[in-house]
Amino acid sequence: MKTVASVSIEEYLQSRYHPDCDYVDGLVVERNVGEEDHSYLQTELATYLNVRRDLWGIRVYVEQRVQVAPTRFRVPDICVIVGPRPTEQIFTKPPFICIEIRSPEDRLPALQERAADYLRLGVPYVWILDPRTRKAWRCTAEGMLEVTELRTENPGIVITLQDLFTDNYAGRAS
Repeated sequence: MKTVASVSIEEYLQSRYHPDCDYVDGLVVERNVGEEDHSYLQTELATYLNVRRDLWGIRVYVEQRVQVAPTRFRVPDICVIVGPRPTEQIFTKPPFICIEIRSPEDRLPALQERAADYLRLGVPYVWILDPRTRKAWRCTAEGMLEVTELRTENPGIVITLQDLFTDNYAGRAS
């Protein structure tokens, strides 16, 4: 990932970046996005979750700024909130799920740092998906665990990778 510039928090929050950037301890950091397989998986997964929002009592956000520490803002590919729609424009409370979709340029240490930021904030479910290898990991304080299904409790969400990586998955009812 490239660092764009050193700026103040105020300047970062008042600026618009296309695509949006992370802010890490005074530096604006570009995110790797924009390739078809990344975009397709992001759309499929966000659609799958959003279609079931009333069933699970969730709200789904794509590329939503989350303040993970006083001088750190991350923009997960997808985040999920349980309960009513938040009133804040930049989330400061931990989302229920933060999802990162790996791009070819993404390096594992950078993804692990992002996951650690979400975990320190108190996000209970942090997932990393790789559309090229069709693999997924659940991140915890102990590390990354490869999984064959994405699962949460309360609400109970289960998404198998086999189904997720099948075309037209999001539109099917479960």
